[in-house]
Parts: sequence; C-alpha cells; structure tokens
Amino acid sequence: MSELENLKSELKQINLEYTKIKDLPPAERGEFGRAMNQKKQKVLAAIAKAEEDLESENIAPLDVSAPCAPNEPVPVIKRGTKHPLMVELDRVVQVYADMGFNVMESCQLDDEFHMFDSLNFPKDHPARDGYDTFRTAENYIPPAHTSTMQHRALKKYRRALEDGGQIAVVIPGRVFRNEDADATHEHTFYQCEGVFVSKDATMGQMFGVLKQFFESYYGQKLNIKTQPGYFPFTEPSAELLIEKPESLGGEGWLEMLGCGMIHPNVLKTAGIDPEVYHGFAWGGGIERLVMLKYHLSEMRYFESGKLEFLEEF
Repeated sequence: MSELENLKSELKQINLEYTKIKDLPPAERGEFGRAMNQKKQKVLAAIAKAEEDLESENIAPLDVSAPCAPNEPVPVIKRGTKHPLMVELDRVVQVYADMGFNVMESCQLDDEFHMFDSLNFPKDHPARDGYDTFRTAENYIPPAHTSTMQHRALKKYRRALEDGGQIAVVIPGRVFRNEDADATHEHTFYQCEGVFVSKDATMGQMFGVLKQFFESYYGQKLNIKTQPGYFPFTEPSAELLIEKPESLGGEGWLEMLGCGMIHPNVLKTAGIDPEVYHGFAWGGGIERLVMLKYHLSEMRYFESGKLEFLEEF
C-alpha cells in the first residue's frame, strides 16, 4: 500500500471515530471532538503534501527548443483576433474622426451629478431609481448611457468656443442597464455619444452629420427620417431612422439612435451661454450596428465569450 493510500485509509478511520461522539457523556464530547479534529487536520495536510509530491514526480521536463518528431506536422498556432465589437467601434470612431470630431473615452464608474443633475434630469425621474440604474455600495453609478460624459466634454472643449471655434467630440464607451437579457437586450453593451456646439448649430446640421455617418459606415447613399422623441437633456428631441441598407434587403426603416438639440440648462450648467451658443447631441448602440451589418439575431453572443461565435470574425 502506498503512503497516500495509507493516509486516506487513516482519514476514513477518523471519520468513523467521529460517529462515537453521540455515545459519550455530554461533558466529554467537547474534548473528544477537539482531539479528533486535530488528528483529522494533520492527516489532511499530509494527504495534500503526498498528492503534491506525486504530481511533481509525474511532470516530465519540456524542451521547448526541441524540433517536431520526424513526419510529425508542425502544430498550428491560433493567434487571437480583435473582438468584433471593438473592430466596429474603431470603425465608428474613425468615421467621426474623418469628419473632424475629437474622441473622448467614457467612464466606467460615475456619480449622480454627471449621470443625472448635469443632464437636466428631474429629481424624481424614474431613471434615478435602482429599478433602472445600477449603483455600488458607495453610491457610484456604472453609467447607463454615454451622455454621462456630456458635461465633461462641454467643459473640456469650452475654450474652443471662446476662441471663435466649435465643440465637436464623440465619446465611445461601455454602459450598463438593469435589463433582463434576451436576444435583443443586454445589461452591458456599448454606445457612442456625439456632441457638437457652435454659435449657429441647427437640427439640419445634426441630420446632415448623422446621414453622412451612416452612408460612410454602410458604404452607400441612404435616406433618413425622424420621429418625435423625449430626452431630458435635449429639446427638441428626435429618434433617427435610416432606410434599410442593400445588405439587409433594402426595404423598410430602421430606428438607429436618439438625438436632439442640447437643452439650454445643460449648456448653462457647463458654463456655456445658451443665448449665444447652440448645440446638438446624439447616442446609439454599437451592438445594433454590428448585428445589422453581419445579420446577427442574438445580442448575448457579444458578451458570452463563445469561441465558436468569435472565430467567425
């Protein structure tokens, strides 16, 4: 019998001894239990040491410089590739960069002011409740939208306005929602926010920027249309739809993002005079762009880590 087998047999015997505790007088049970526990811990430590020694004995040295055996095929090394979401996010950012937009990175954790107060959310707005928004024990907020960066973007580039220029920035980032995951909804996903401010910014300019983006992204001319929307931080607000690209059949309309003229209160909070300057903002999901581009029906694959799915890209 090997040393390891002897130790396991001893452990089995100790476990059997434990059953005697119920037959002892109550006054003796505590002392008996402590003694048996000490013996058990000692044996368990010895078993762990014996197993570790056994594993070490079975490890053969590896010569990483040795060539393959004769007639043996050279192993194929699979190199990792960029996640499809990151590939498309880079493409989205590049399209806007080519249009003259600066790029800011979004936060992973934020506070009440940037998430709600600076964006003109009323104090009793339901989005502030835990039903919609995650919060940490310290009351930090994993951003539910990239709009949480609007105030920072306005303040960072405000000097450009004072110098007679404009603010033009896009903000890609990961966002978090208290959502039930299904084929078209996830609690974690990516968005790209856009902010533009100048003395003469208009809704027409905004629709022109967005039309140019989608035409560049899908590589063809596209018609757009809008329908009324509501967001606390824009007024008026709209939802933008594009006609289906040819790659998707080319018939019907697709709702792609929310947009609108930046609310005067948002500009004022950032120290920008809304009587002099006007701006527009928009935000949309990256997953939706990727799903449409590659004809995908399941949003949950993006965060699942499924190699079969990722290897398709």
